[in-house]
Amino acid sequence: MTVRSPHTQHFASDNYAGMCPEATHWFMQANASGHQPGYGDDVWTQRSTDAIRELFQTDCDVYFVFNGTAANSLALAAMCQSYHSVICTPVAHIETDECGGPEFFSNGSKLLVTEADSPSARLGKMTPDAVEQLVTKRSDIHYPKPKVVSLTQATELGTVYTVEEVRAISAIAKRRKLKLHMDGARFANAVAALGCHPSEITWRAGVDVLCFGGTKNGLPIGEAVVFFDRALSEDFAYRVKQAGQLASKMRFISAPWVGLLENDVWLRNARHANAMAQQLYEAIRHIPGVNVLHPPQVNSVFAQLRPQAIEAMYARGWKFYQFIAGGGCRFMCAWDTTPEAVDAFAADLREVNAT
Repeated sequence: MTVRSPHTQHFASDNYAGMCPEATHWFMQANASGHQPGYGDDVWTQRSTDAIRELFQTDCDVYFVFNGTAANSLALAAMCQSYHSVICTPVAHIETDECGGPEFFSNGSKLLVTEADSPSARLGKMTPDAVEQLVTKRSDIHYPKPKVVSLTQATELGTVYTVEEVRAISAIAKRRKLKLHMDGARFANAVAALGCHPSEITWRAGVDVLCFGGTKNGLPIGEAVVFFDRALSEDFAYRVKQAGQLASKMRFISAPWVGLLENDVWLRNARHANAMAQQLYEAIRHIPGVNVLHPPQVNSVFAQLRPQAIEAMYARGWKFYQFIAGGGCRFMCAWDTTPEAVDAFAADLREVNAT
């Protein structure tokens, strides 16, 4: 028997949300444009690629793939040989949630994980010292040679690297001859939180490759792999094809990007999602039995709840994830999250904690 939830919005993931109207409009425009060349030779892919270059104010190479796992895995494979290693945090998506994709597509590059018990690690972030420690740990031929540092912006724990922090990590990476990769599944939310130009926390700060997330910000499907260091993208089109990520009707991935990028819709969507997380935080932070782990910086709130409260919220039909160490729950807001949904969730959480 299928159990239907009484709620139309949830806080499990921003992947739950549908297409934003602007993305839908250009998706339908692409469908109404008649026959178009396949495999990315269409006008929509050219238009969205040009828009990304204009957004970042640089002549970067842009490739569209179906999802974030492919974006990260193929980007890292382009940056590494099989005997190399990638430095990341213990909570990095490439370490915990991509089913060995980065290792598989790079033919075996190893992930080197920074320490988990430092103050920065508890916020999902790495420091220049953590990078230096792993790079200098060993240099013999029996150890996989460090080649890439991978940052997630915003992090898996809903925190944000400042421009200065990205620059500092980039500086140590460059000094150690490492490339810098950025997993930007929620890059838009980080830019909205920082209030900076997107170039300031990417190529101007030393980022070589960005996986620019669109799915979590109002697109139906699709991420953009943006090579600021264009030398790294040599033969990347072949990687995309071999991995089954080359869409024959590419316009249906790329056209919605036009809607997202026009008039800074991507930023407006992210600002709204961030604001809803802030509203949720204010609504639940003083509820007895709710321990918010840290104030939200982007569109997620992390809190520890009593097991009985978690089960009671599930019983009321709410969906959210538990996967943070120590029993934490993640409440994620999306581009379309309404204040009413936030209020309803907070009201139920208050009620279940009062019993």
